Amino acid sequence: MALHMLLAKAASTVVTGAVGVAAYNAARKAVAKAPFHETAVTVTAWGLRGTRKAEEGAESARLKVADVIAEAKGRIGEEVPPPAEPDTGHGHTH
Repeated sequence: MALHMLLAKAASTVVTGAVGVAAYNAARKAVAKAPFHETAVTVTAWGLRGTRKAEEGAESARLKVADVIAEAKGRIGEEVPPPAEPDTGHGHTH
């Protein structure tokens, strides 16, 4: 179980690092060719996309681990609570 969590965190870290390196290299090349503001906006957009992809990967890994835990608890006869509602962060329920 711990191996799954470790692998999920490692994968997330690798993806985040790779996105950072790619963004840095792209920014370094772009700075030489384009105005600073346009480059900053472009690099920030790439960073946001990379961050979202990393978050999606981490969430996917978390859900897979939760599924495994729930199935294991079900096999040994423990009651499995229903999935929690994600925190939407805007102060009301849907």
